[in-house]
Amino acid sequence: MADSVYISTNLTKEQFLFLQLLNENEIEHFTISEIEKQLNNKFNNINEVLENLVQKKFLYRLQKGYYAVKGFNNQNVIGTFISKNSAVAYWSALNIHGLTEQFPNTVFIQSMYRKKDKTILGTKYKFVKIPEHKRAGINTLGYGNNSFPITDVEKTIVDCFDLQKYSGGFDVLVGAFAQAKMQSNKLIEYTEKINNIALIKRIGFLSELFNKPGLKRFIKYAQSKVNDKFNLIDSGGIETGEFIRQWRLRLNVSKNELLKIARIVF
Repeated sequence: MADSVYISTNLTKEQFLFLQLLNENEIEHFTISEIEKQLNNKFNNINEVLENLVQKKFLYRLQKGYYAVKGFNNQNVIGTFISKNSAVAYWSALNIHGLTEQFPNTVFIQSMYRKKDKTILGTKYKFVKIPEHKRAGINTLGYGNNSFPITDVEKTIVDCFDLQKYSGGFDVLVGAFAQAKMQSNKLIEYTEKINNIALIKRIGFLSELFNKPGLKRFIKYAQSKVNDKFNLIDSGGIETGEFIRQWRLRLNVSKNELLKIARIVF
């Protein structure tokens, strides 16, 4: 808070008018620049109005220049609102898409811009920077003030295999993959953008092992990408297990264990 900002004891007429305009325009989160345009620059000192309303707890300051009204706590909206070109992704998206009942205690946000992790209104946010060529498969969920961007099912699965540490764990990811309804064309498009051969081999092998409907075209595509290097099926596991030469994978989680994980969700 700037020293020059005057904090009134009670709501002033100008502060009350600002809250009234927010309510009339159904605005629940905003930036300073956006709100000045929306309210036609009706306030001489918008910073003083906002600082007073934050101090009086009518508004939350999410970060510098970003605000939400008291009571607004949609975690997915807040996370994507404060980060440019972003989307809810990874474990958070798995949960929202109904692919896991495991609920992360962190909201995972994917963005093309670097941003420090932070806690807002008691919620932890993990911001994962990706290059522009990996940005794809973004849908919008919710309506009005509660709408937010999220990776679609196929992109969520691909992203989790790409950065498994953000998936909630290998068991969570395999269980989610087993029940996900996916399209070959989307999987091909997204895996080409990610350009991770080990990822393609893992998804192709699991698609074949689980006999996933509608993915024969992807399996054929994945087989054409198999290289000479052996990769672990669980990238976070130890070097052990059966070698699958067709896919150049080493099963540090056995077929029986993989099928057992898959049956849990069927």
